[in-house]
Amino acid sequence: MSVSDHLRPADAPPVSWVDRFAPAFARPYLRLARADRPIGIWLLLLPGWWGIALAAPRSGSPYPDIRLLILFAIGAAAMRGAGCTFNDIVDRDFDAKVARTAGRPIPSGQVSVRNAVVFLIAQLVVGLIVLLQLNWFSVALGAASLVPIAIYPFMKRITDWPQAWLGLTFNWGALLGWSAVTGSLAWQPALLYLGAICWTLGYDTIYAHQDKEDDAIVGVRSTALMFGERTKIYLVMFYQAALTAWLFGMIWAGTSFTGIGVLILVSAHFGWQIARLKINDPANCLAVFKSNRELGLLMFAAILAGNLF
Repeated sequence: MSVSDHLRPADAPPVSWVDRFAPAFARPYLRLARADRPIGIWLLLLPGWWGIALAAPRSGSPYPDIRLLILFAIGAAAMRGAGCTFNDIVDRDFDAKVARTAGRPIPSGQVSVRNAVVFLIAQLVVGLIVLLQLNWFSVALGAASLVPIAIYPFMKRITDWPQAWLGLTFNWGALLGWSAVTGSLAWQPALLYLGAICWTLGYDTIYAHQDKEDDAIVGVRSTALMFGERTKIYLVMFYQAALTAWLFGMIWAGTSFTGIGVLILVSAHFGWQIARLKINDPANCLAVFKSNRELGLLMFAAILAGNLF
């Protein structure tokens, strides 16, 4: 066991690229930004890629703009890190009382609150630089996302539906991706965004089941606690709503039957998640939650197929 093993959060991988390659002074900050757990970057990034891909034919090409895909990847990494940092600053007292999060850099004392704030500002600057590469409509739209982002960490204190608020914030990229291509918004990305919110309600409920006992003790609220043993029923409803919104958004955008065919694979993945899920097994919940990267990539493939064939 390494010296830092007792400080590693319980849900962090035993050994990651951060441990192997990052200098020692940078490791607590990279863990604060969850750089050792890239699933969050994917879940933030993919709705943006969907929006870019869905809007691509409006620019005269079935292919998404590679420059925009790269910019959104950089922005997603920076803003996901910023969001995690801000969340950990706000939740540091709660995190210290929860077994899975007590080893995070702030509650464990690896990073001071002051240094975390400086790190947060640095990540926001990177996000701003990326945002300024887009058209001015998108700059304004991206800036507007800071409001729900700032409010999100407090929602678990006042509502049983913090997962719904996470959906509002985490899927803003669906709108931003479309606007980055077209300079405007329309009903198609709105439906993409609505479906993504329902998707997030599902996957973050699954994630929250890992912490439900500790959350109940410290007074944190969640859909996992509210739904309890009825969780799978709600997942069926959320995932059906997501598929319906995505289907109509893609049809409205002019997708082909090939795109709809690939969307059937997305539906199958949703069914696989629900069938596999064991809500009282934290390791199972984490594995099913992480599988949503593949689902998001399938959705991206569905949009591309709808444009190309």
